[in-house]
Amino acid sequence: MPTPLIGLTLDVDAPRGLLKAPHYSLRATYTGAVAAAGGLPLCLPHEPEMVDSYADTIAGLVVTGGGFDIDPAHFGENSRHATVRTKDGRTHFELAIVRAMLKRDKPVLGICGGQQLINVILGGTLIQHIEDEVTDSLLHEQPNPRTEPGHKVKLTAGSLLQRIVGGDELPVNSAHHQAVKAVGTGVVVNATAPDGIIEGIEDPRYRFCLGVQWHPELNVSDGDRKIFAAFVDAAKAA
Repeated sequence: MPTPLIGLTLDVDAPRGLLKAPHYSLRATYTGAVAAAGGLPLCLPHEPEMVDSYADTIAGLVVTGGGFDIDPAHFGENSRHATVRTKDGRTHFELAIVRAMLKRDKPVLGICGGQQLINVILGGTLIQHIEDEVTDSLLHEQPNPRTEPGHKVKLTAGSLLQRIVGGDELPVNSAHHQAVKAVGTGVVVNATAPDGIIEGIEDPRYRFCLGVQWHPELNVSDGDRKIFAAFVDAAKAA
């Protein structure tokens, strides 16, 4: 079976240097995790007019995380928490490429902010700042290194994620101040933190549509490796 071409979304940094031009960036751990799982990683520049060509070409999509938030207007809220920082160009592109992939029923894996974006596309909403909305919440921006677990999540029995990972719980890292608030109709919550925060979602109406709030590309547990392996396997069959 040929190596599937896996697209990864890029972050964009503010203009710098002599040319004062914006720069794309992506941690090598993302491309490394795709390659280790048997995929051929391809980084996707934010070119909205090329979305359909991208979606026709790649076999699967990883929506990566980043230090920014989705404009609350995308999930029907008029107010914006003081901590919210947006990258509207990146979000515009990611909304378009995810919708194009789901239209083609090609596998999509959302990581951290990528999960949040998928949830919004599927009709869900977001908590804009966990500490202000959830009483006695965990510290979801963990103080220890992201290569170590910050807490565990409980897996939903029978979900795609639980079938991939096995067992009832999974140790995960944690690097977010926002989270899924409500999911859209038909979307399954597949993982929750001890404080009730939704940590994973999936949509069984698609071949493979999975989101996780943590960073499995950092390989904190064997379950993280299994997530990428299952995603790439689904892309091979797409």
